[in-house]
Amino acid sequence: MASSQQAKSSKSARGLLTRLAVAACLLAGLSGARAQAPAKQPPAAPQATPQAAPQAVPGFWDPRRRPERPDLSRLTVIRFLTETDYPPFNYTGADGNPAGFNVDLARALCEEIKVTCTVQMRRFETLVDALTSNRGDAIIASMAVSPQLRARVDFTDPYYRVPARFASRKDAVMPEIRPEYLEGKKVGVIGGSAHEAYLKAMFTDAELHGYPNDDALRTALRKGDVDFIFGDAISLAFWINGTDSGDCCAFSGGPFVESRFFGEGIGIAVRKGNDVLRQALNWALFRVWEKGRYTDLWLRYFSVSPF
Repeated sequence: MASSQQAKSSKSARGLLTRLAVAACLLAGLSGARAQAPAKQPPAAPQATPQAAPQAVPGFWDPRRRPERPDLSRLTVIRFLTETDYPPFNYTGADGNPAGFNVDLARALCEEIKVTCTVQMRRFETLVDALTSNRGDAIIASMAVSPQLRARVDFTDPYYRVPARFASRKDAVMPEIRPEYLEGKKVGVIGGSAHEAYLKAMFTDAELHGYPNDDALRTALRKGDVDFIFGDAISLAFWINGTDSGDCCAFSGGPFVESRFFGEGIGIAVRKGNDVLRQALNWALFRVWEKGRYTDLWLRYFSVSPF
C-alpha cells in the first residue's frame, strides 16, 4: 500500500540494508542543532581523535513514569506480523524461522505478558491490510508512526527512533557539530530528503551538495569530495562498520531526532480501538527495558550505535 510504504521513514536508507533501532533516558547529552546567526569569524570547531566510545543504547522510557500493570486476563495469544527482508530488524534465520531485532523483541514482550506468541512474515506493503482484516494482532516491523497511518491503526509508545547524524572521514571527526562549525563546509545529503530539508533550515551557512542515492553520497565522502555527509544514522552505522566503507569514516557529533523532520518514532501497530493489547504492549515494553533485556537486544544487533 502506497501510504504505508511512504510512511516507513526508516526504509529511506535501504541501499545498505538490502533496501533500506529516544528520548528522555537516551538523549542526556544529545547535540541538538541550534539555528544561529553566523559570526563574522566562526569559532574553530573542536577536533577529536577517533576512539572507541561506550555503546549508546536508546530508550524512550522514563523510570519515574512506570505504567500500571493492565488487565492481561483477556490476552491468550498475540499474533505478530513482521516483514520478510529488512535485516537486522527482520529476516529469515538459518533455520528458516523469523529472526532479527524486532522478532526477538516481540518474543520478549510475549514472555513478559506470559502469552503465546506467533510471528508471521509478510511483505511490508501488505502488513496493514493483514492487520485490519484480522490476520494478525500487531505489527512489529520498524513501522514509522505517521498521521496517515494513525488514521488506519493505533500505535504503542515508540520503541526506537531513526536519528539523523553527520559522518566524516576519520581524520576530521568532530565531537560536537553546531551550525557555525560547518560554515563554508561541503556537506553531502540525499537530494529532496528530509535530511536535506533539515540542513537547509538549520545549517544555513553550510555548502550543501545533493546526491541521488546512498552509494553516490558515501562515495563522495570516501573520495573527499565533501567534508561531511548527513543522513539516516542506522544505515550509516552499518556502513561505517562494514566493508564497503573501507574503514574510512566515523560519526561526527551526536544524533538529531527533530520530529518535524525525522518523524515520531517507530511503534508497534494494533487495530484501531484495541486498547487492551496496546496498553499491554506498552507495559511490557517498559518492563523489558527496566529489566535490561532491551539493552541486551540492542547491543546484540548494533555493534556501532546510531545514537
